[in-house]
Amino acid sequence: MATAARQSLKIGLVPADGIGKEVIPAARRAIEALGSDIPKPEFHDLVAGFEHFTRSGTALPEETVRALREDCDAALFGAVSSPSRKVTGYTSPIVALRKELDLYANIRPVVSVSADPRGKPSIDMVVVRENTECLYVKQETMIHTETGREARATRLITERASRRIGKMAFEIALKRPRKLVTIIHKSNVLSVTDGLFRETVRGVPKLPEVAGRYDNVTIAEQIVDSAVYRLFREPEIYDVMVAPNLYGDILSDAAAALVGSLGLVPSINAGDHFVMGEPVHGSAPDIEGKGIANPIAAIRSAALMLRHLGYEKGADRVDNAVNSVLREGQFATPDLGGKSTTAEVLDAILKRI
Repeated sequence: MATAARQSLKIGLVPADGIGKEVIPAARRAIEALGSDIPKPEFHDLVAGFEHFTRSGTALPEETVRALREDCDAALFGAVSSPSRKVTGYTSPIVALRKELDLYANIRPVVSVSADPRGKPSIDMVVVRENTECLYVKQETMIHTETGREARATRLITERASRRIGKMAFEIALKRPRKLVTIIHKSNVLSVTDGLFRETVRGVPKLPEVAGRYDNVTIAEQIVDSAVYRLFREPEIYDVMVAPNLYGDILSDAAAALVGSLGLVPSINAGDHFVMGEPVHGSAPDIEGKGIANPIAAIRSAALMLRHLGYEKGADRVDNAVNSVLREGQFATPDLGGKSTTAEVLDAILKRI
């Protein structure tokens, strides 16, 4: 997304549930610390989430969607506490926001930070996940048969969605040294749905409108179960992984385990006209309110959001500050084996910004 000439940068803040209310304010302070490297930030405090649903009966107020559409250039979303049981009237606000704002790509870089700043990270990949369909269309039915209940779910894969997530993956690969896209699928079993995804993504470089643009990008593919195996055995083989919604969700969380914690891994939900940063760690109710949530994923998500908007210098300052804190190892929250608080880690990062 190209940088627009802006006097201000209007950012919607949707902390939502759990530790989202602790890490999104930390990300805001990191953005504010950048000064003149970005347009003056203006923040819009917005509500959504399961906690809001329990109070109001609405998980995603229309006012929040309208504000993001009409008043904001970008957004940061915290975390959502989606119950594992069916709750009548409730649907995940983050899934709904992705659809409402057509944020069709979930982009999750997973990078290990070397203790030696001159050393290359052993893990440096990006999981590009289609964000709007697959099983997450949530078309489920329950019927009663003579032998008991029978549950069914519709899985949707379209050529349009597969093509544009493929384009996003190839564009990301173009900017990386290895320029390798690995298509993740299970078309040996799901020959129709995954077959369409695989075929469409492979066909992206042949589209007339991109003629020759991706000639230097190598295409590989991997069956999803063997991809998980190789992710843990040989993570260095991957560069850009592109996957349907469910596979991408699982792979990106699994990849986070390789770098120490979900509390380190950022993401953005991106479309052609809007971007929303989102740490991948969830609402973490077991540590909510204790002041020990890791703010790094949210701060990195803010940097990723800024980078997608074209503010490379500001994003670099944030990422470099986070990497310095990680390398030094003096400040670490409990998820990384340390005893630091959210505030202590944030202060250390702000000093380096």
